[in-house]
Amino acid sequence: TFASDYGRTLNLNDLQQRMKSLQASVADQGYSLARVSGPERVSPEGVVMLKLLQGSVAGVEVKFLTQDGDDADENGNPVRGKTKDWVITREVSIQPGDPFNRNQLERDIKRLYSTQLFSDVKVTLRPVPQEPGNVVIVLGIIEQSTGQLSGGLGYSQSQGVFGQVQLQETNLLGRAWNLSTNITYGQYGGLANLSFRDPWIYGDKHRTSFSTSVYLSQQVPQVFQSEDNGNIRTAKDYVDNNSDSAYETGRVYDFTGGAEAPDDVRLADAAFPNRSWFDYEGDTIVLRKTGGSFSFARPLNGGDPYKDAKWNVLTGMSFSEVRPVNFAGTSRPFGVSTNNKENGEVSGDDVICVSYNCADSNTLVGVRFASSYNNLNNPSNPTSGNFFSVGTEQFVGINSDSPTFNRLRASYTQFFPVDWLKLHKGCRPKSGEQADCPQSIGVQLKGGAIMGEAPPYEAFCMGGSNSIRGWYNCDMAVSKAFTELTIEYRFPVISIFSGEVFMDAGTDFGTQKDVPGQPGLLLDKSGSGVSVGTGVIVTTPVGPLRVEVASKDFTSDWRFNLGV
Repeated sequence: TFASDYGRTLNLNDLQQRMKSLQASVADQGYSLARVSGPERVSPEGVVMLKLLQGSVAGVEVKFLTQDGDDADENGNPVRGKTKDWVITREVSIQPGDPFNRNQLERDIKRLYSTQLFSDVKVTLRPVPQEPGNVVIVLGIIEQSTGQLSGGLGYSQSQGVFGQVQLQETNLLGRAWNLSTNITYGQYGGLANLSFRDPWIYGDKHRTSFSTSVYLSQQVPQVFQSEDNGNIRTAKDYVDNNSDSAYETGRVYDFTGGAEAPDDVRLADAAFPNRSWFDYEGDTIVLRKTGGSFSFARPLNGGDPYKDAKWNVLTGMSFSEVRPVNFAGTSRPFGVSTNNKENGEVSGDDVICVSYNCADSNTLVGVRFASSYNNLNNPSNPTSGNFFSVGTEQFVGINSDSPTFNRLRASYTQFFPVDWLKLHKGCRPKSGEQADCPQSIGVQLKGGAIMGEAPPYEAFCMGGSNSIRGWYNCDMAVSKAFTELTIEYRFPVISIFSGEVFMDAGTDFGTQKDVPGQPGLLLDKSGSGVSVGTGVIVTTPVGPLRVEVASKDFTSDWRFNLGV
């Protein structure tokens, strides 16, 4: 600031002008309490001594306010808040003794709002007597309701029409703990889930979070379904005598001489021990799961909880008991492909084990580790930057019906800004106006692999609204490995509407044959393909909605898709 004055005769008018410039520069950096005064003295050698009073923070206080902004209730008593003071102050990076910085304080207030616990935060600065320039930051907190009861109706391919009710408390015991219970019931399944999350473990300097949940679910697994080529249905019982064919008891043979006789695989096996037999039921296969999980997650912020971290890591464990049943709840560990079932006789390979080891139930115990890198310029409509995630889950067998395998998944997304179409008026700014034309080319590559013998219901599903969009959910492949590539062009059209043109491609690397029972091959799933399509993106308060139409392998077979 003063460099141009060095070696020149001191001019007090110029000096005062430089001091004003210095104070303005410091204020622009956020040090709004800083004051430059002087000169205190001028040495015989021409050294000018100025005084810079920066203004420091003497402390941070929390004061709870009513919805009207008062600090006392109608009886004149101080307002008492539900939230613990340390939940509030831990979001404030300015500590006693630090120089006051308005920009830093604004970032702290933004973090307080992001907790979604407060409807308003009013900041006042209280001067400290006998300490000129020093202040106490007083945070006036107006809390908002943190208990929520919500419900809704919806439709999905896996659940059909379903209803949902959720009860949630996001500030349990005033510690910002999130406790929620969710009940979903649909045509083909249901879910009851109880979850808990601590967004920042008390006393941890890295902002580590903890999550856990327990659940009971019943769902129709998509791996045993197809749109056009039949499905895999339940069989009551099965005996494998290494025969090339398997016969359905009661339809092909009657071993007891009466039409009212029970269909018993044991009778058939005793009469013809060199043939394989099954007792076809034909019900939809349902997986009944009981389990839970817990995980710890943290940003890699170098020990600074207020630093924006691009890398995040997670580790945890999961536990579940999985039972294949019919809709009546009876164990059904065997399934038969209706695609190949004719006259009660099928190939022996068409009768498959729904579960691992053909057991009535499987116990799955897994240890998970995941990491992600996020450098996108916008969380909902990025036009530049990249996102990378990788995760692995190791399942450990604890008994004979508990499988040991590893699942690895990775995804990489890159966005490139472009300026091609000028449909939106923001893409045609007038002279002096700022362009508002977010459009980009997005490229995503993702893949995965399973090492070990996983049960078929744990295989990868290819096809659907978040996969290859020209196929229905899980209708392209049921595989042990896969890779998918998406190239998409997004452009604004008018108001809240944007357009997209995309191409999806994927392959299972021929691994459908490696899935136990080969359900994908039994249902004639192609294993690879290409999809091109177009759609409209609608910007809503809950995020972008996608309405799309996509082709299947460049044919006239089109599929409509609604995605969030």
